[in-house]
Amino acid sequence: MDYSLMELELTNDKHLEEVEKLASNYLLQSKTLQQLQKIEVDLFKNEDPSLFKKLAIKLARSKKIMTDLDGNGHVTVIFAVYKEHIRIKTQAEHVHGENFLLKKVSQLNWLFENCTGFTWDLVVVDDGCPKNSGGMANDLIKKHSLGDKIKVLFLQDAIDKRLVVTNGIENTKDSQKGGAIQYGLWDSVQTKKQGHIVVFTDADLSTHLGQVGLLVDGIVNHAKSAAIGSRREKLSVSVKAGMRNTRGKLFIYLWKRMLPSLDEIVDTQCGFKAFSSDVIRKIIDDLLEKKFAFDIELLLKIHLLNDQSIIKVPIAWIDSEATSTTSELGPYLSMLKSIAKMYHKYVVPNDLSSEFVTFVESLTEDQFSILVDNVPKDIADKNPADFDRFDKIKVSHLEAICIGQKKIGGEDE
Repeated sequence: MDYSLMELELTNDKHLEEVEKLASNYLLQSKTLQQLQKIEVDLFKNEDPSLFKKLAIKLARSKKIMTDLDGNGHVTVIFAVYKEHIRIKTQAEHVHGENFLLKKVSQLNWLFENCTGFTWDLVVVDDGCPKNSGGMANDLIKKHSLGDKIKVLFLQDAIDKRLVVTNGIENTKDSQKGGAIQYGLWDSVQTKKQGHIVVFTDADLSTHLGQVGLLVDGIVNHAKSAAIGSRREKLSVSVKAGMRNTRGKLFIYLWKRMLPSLDEIVDTQCGFKAFSSDVIRKIIDDLLEKKFAFDIELLLKIHLLNDQSIIKVPIAWIDSEATSTTSELGPYLSMLKSIAKMYHKYVVPNDLSSEFVTFVESLTEDQFSILVDNVPKDIADKNPADFDRFDKIKVSHLEAICIGQKKIGGEDE
C-alpha cells in the first residue's frame, strides 16, 4: 500500500487499524528500542511524507518502552469535556462524530496489552458542559461495561463540596478546561499508587494515546517529574491549520518575553503531558489559572521546584479543528493576560519582561486582533525554538502595529 498518497484521518477506523498494523510490523522487525529509534530517524531524514509511517513508528517505540519496563506502575489518563456532545458520537450518528471515548479505550488497550507490570485507567471530567457531555460518557461506560476502567467526574460536584482544588472558582463558568483538568489531577493522586503517573490529554483524537509510553519513558527511565509532548521538535509530527500556527507563534513569542526562565520549552499548549503523582501533590492546591493557560502555570511551578525536571517529547499530533471549541482569538489574549499575572506571582522582576507584561496587560481585544492579522514577518517566519535567543521585535514595534502606524517585516528597524 502506498501510504504517501493517503491522507491520515484519525477518525477513520480503517486508518487507525493500518497505523497499528504498521506499528506491529515495526516491532516485529526490531528487537531493540535503539533499532526502532534508527528507523524513526531515517524516516524523518528521508522526509518520508507518510503520516501513517511517522505515527506508526512513534506507536511502536511507545509500545516497546512499555513492554520493556521493569517493576510495577499505573497510568491515569485525564481529559476534560465541554460541548463534546458531537465528537463523542460515532460518524454514523453525526458527520463530525469521532467516537473518541471508545477509541481512547481501544488505543490504551493496544498499548498496554503486553505490559505485565503497568495498568491504566481513564478519567473524564465534565467542565460544566451545558450539553451533558459527562452524562453521555457515563451512558457509554454503562453500555460497554467499562466501569472498571473509566470514571466520570463533574467539576460542579467539586465546587459544591468546596474542595481545595477549586479555590478561586465560584461556578463552572470560571473554568475553561483548566479547572476541570486540575480537578482530575487532584482526584487522581488522592490515593497513593505504586509508580503512579498522571497524564492529561485533549478530548479529541489529535494525539493517539498509543504514544503514552513516550511520556512514561521520560518519567520512569529519565527520572523527570514531567514529560511534555511537543509538536515543535525535530522529530515531531504536526499537522496544523496555517492561521492557528501563525498566531501560535505570536503567542509563544510573547509569553517567552514574560517568562524567560522556561527556556528551551516551546510548546506549552500541547494537550499531552505526564507527571509523577508526587510532583502533582506538591503543586496542585495553589494555582492561579483555571482556564486555558493552566499548562504554563503547572510547568512554571515544577520548574521552580527543580529546573531540570521537565523533559520535552516529540510526538505526532494531527489537528482536529472542525469542531474545536477554542479556535477563536479570545483564549490567546486571555491566556497572555493570565501569564502576566503569573509573572507577578512567581518571577523576580526584570526590565524587559516587565515591559512586555505591561504591554500585554494593556491590550484590548481589538488591538490584539490587529496584531494577529499583522504578525511581524520575523515572528511568523521563524522557528519558535529560536525565540529564547531572538528578541528583535520590541514592544514599540508591537504598539505601532496595534495603532496601525506600520507593519513590521523582516527588515532592520
